[in-house]
Amino acid sequence: MQFGRLVTAMITPFTPDGAIDWRRVTELVEHLIRTGTDTLVVAGTTGESPTLTHEEKLELFSRVSRQVDGRVRVIAGTGSNNTEASIRLTKEAEEAGVDGVMLVGPYYNKPSQEGLFRHFQAIAEATSLPVMLYNVPGRTGSNISVDTMVRLTELDNVVAIKEASGDLSQVTELASRVPERVAVYSGDDKLLLPILAVGGVGVVSVASHLVGPQLREMMDAFFAGDVRRAAQIHQRYNPLFEGLFITSNPVPVKYAMHLKGLCEPTVRLPLVPPTEAQQSQIKELLRMLNL
Repeated sequence: MQFGRLVTAMITPFTPDGAIDWRRVTELVEHLIRTGTDTLVVAGTTGESPTLTHEEKLELFSRVSRQVDGRVRVIAGTGSNNTEASIRLTKEAEEAGVDGVMLVGPYYNKPSQEGLFRHFQAIAEATSLPVMLYNVPGRTGSNISVDTMVRLTELDNVVAIKEASGDLSQVTELASRVPERVAVYSGDDKLLLPILAVGGVGVVSVASHLVGPQLREMMDAFFAGDVRRAAQIHQRYNPLFEGLFITSNPVPVKYAMHLKGLCEPTVRLPLVPPTEAQQSQIKELLRMLNL
């Protein structure tokens, strides 16, 4: 389990005019390390990768890797629906000093299972870095089947899977069939506890921006055999897990972090800030949970 249990899909702080806010990036990294994150995913979906330029991604990879200096691991989001472009960015991320890459299922072009296999195979074979595969059919338009995932785990550097299909039966089968060296992570905070129960090892989290210590406590309790305590923590924070997706991620978490003084609420188009009603919901959630 190279990446630990608590992996944070890190937001990318922007200034009010939409540039990357490097001071806030630095502060955010320290905040996440301080609150229990084992590994940072940089320039993933939560980091607004679709609207980051190639140059911005590389600078994020390089700056964050230098800043953490081995204290936690850094995974670069280098996957896209363009295989050659993903290979190029993956190689550049490796040069920038990251510890691994995350490859999302190709979106929009809806490849077959054989196309998905060859896409991931081509990228994984182009790097020596550990690879986390990311299945999120709700965003990509195609589901990576368990059979395809199992084939991909025959590649030596495929070491982790972020599973966000929302299908517990699929996750159960996946966890039972992949080699023990391959770590299966929940890609949804609200499904973390059920996925731990069927063989998952941890979470790639959005909520950890706000409740990192609580997520660690929940996982520690579960693995210590105190399932009742783990369930209590899950139940308490489930409204937050749900609330951070009342509109497109990362809009709610950025607004919540803004309320805590940790970043501006700025997102890049085509994302837009939360409505007044959504802002009120987020404020009430933080108040209710003493956050």
